[in-house]
Amino acid sequence: MAKVHLPSMLRAIADDQTVLEVRGATITAVLDELRARYPALERRLRDESGALRRYVNFYVDGEECRRLSGADTPLSAATELMIIPSVAGG
Repeated sequence: MAKVHLPSMLRAIADDQTVLEVRGATITAVLDELRARYPALERRLRDESGALRRYVNFYVDGEECRRLSGADTPLSAATELMIIPSVAGG
């Protein structure tokens, strides 16, 4: 199972958990499983079309997934998936 690290702003949606163990061979599969467990997470992570939200970054073992295969990036049981929302300000 991949370990999914949630940012503090999303933990309340996931029973205040910091790290979740989730089955899935790709980011898409992991997000599908998260949607089943915590439906409110879905719109925070993916848009209406099911695509990864533009301002949410997904790091697979330290690599931003958009530099890999995006939502189709393969995951292993040892994968650490970090979800990090972009921060902007002025």
